[in-house]
Amino acid sequence: MTVLDDIPFRLDEAAFLRLTRLEGTAEVRGLLERVAAAARPKAAYKVCYVGERGAERVRIEGQEFRSEVLVRNLEEVERVFPYVATCGTELEELEEAGPAADLFARYCLDVLKELALGAARDRLLEHLRTAHGAARLSSMNPGSGDARLWPLGQQRPLVGLLGDVEGAIGVRLTPSLLMRPNKSVSGILFPSEVHFESCQLCTREDCPRRRAPFGGARAHP
Repeated sequence: MTVLDDIPFRLDEAAFLRLTRLEGTAEVRGLLERVAAAARPKAAYKVCYVGERGAERVRIEGQEFRSEVLVRNLEEVERVFPYVATCGTELEELEEAGPAADLFARYCLDVLKELALGAARDRLLEHLRTAHGAARLSSMNPGSGDARLWPLGQQRPLVGLLGDVEGAIGVRLTPSLLMRPNKSVSGILFPSEVHFESCQLCTREDCPRRRAPFGGARAHP
């Protein structure tokens, strides 16, 4: 498992204010300063190779994954990059240290954590391009899109591929298979001539994490 824990997070105050439609008050600026000082987004990944394949299942280095769409997407793929990216435990702790009744601060932190997660994912993609020559990558994420196509429960074998993710970057699975920190994402990145994201199978139009428009419940051609 390779860990990326030196990821820069540059807060653009103007962009944040546009995104949230807030004013640059002293309270907002103070929160942005605390977040900029604390934020440590991280990512972890592993280079793996696809093994046995079936109609609705595929094995990757000893772990079995069940998803017809994943199987089709990996049809001509040998090398994949399972990964976890996160906003970092530091922002989670910053949020938990604040008063629960301060809904405004919690809203701002939620947005900022999402931006930190985006920074982690962008750095991961950049690293894979430079370190492994993986220029055109698509992604599938358990529970994303139409959850029936790759159920959330598949996060367990995915994290199992990587090893001690909690020890490496602080991300853990809850008994309900959600991730903490809550602004974390797991998935498999794979080379593809036609770009694919699990978001293409998601009908939730207002999803804040959407990275691609809805394209119908099918894998890429």
